Amino acid sequence: MSLLREEPKPSSRADVRRADGALSIIASGTVITGDIRADGTIKIEGEVLGNVHAAQQVLLARGSRVKGDVQAREAVIGGVVEGAIRAGERVEIQATAVVNGDVTTQRIVIAEGGQVNGGLVMTKKPASGGPELVKG
Repeated sequence: MSLLREEPKPSSRADVRRADGALSIIASGTVITGDIRADGTIKIEGEVLGNVHAAQQVLLARGSRVKGDVQAREAVIGGVVEGAIRAGERVEIQATAVVNGDVTTQRIVIAEGGQVNGGLVMTKKPASGGPELVKG
């Protein structure tokens, strides 16, 4: 009998990773130069000088900055983005956010005080699965 807590079975842990992806955090005070890609979620508390692409979510904390484009299924912006945001499902612009670029998404929430200095393109999801531009 072990005194330590039993770890979950490896197969169940792997299933969770495949479904949700991993969480990558760029801490406050950290500056990344170059593009970032992740299968899961990227939380940025520092600064990224390059494009950010996450299969799941991009989370920008208050005081963070991205000088490049942001692409994800969902983007929650509390900091500054100097570039375009393209989210397959949803974008949330929080009260502390400033976006200097175009936003393309299916759904958007802009809190009072949040700024979008660029165009907004609303999309719809076609049967094939990817976002498609809504025409006139």
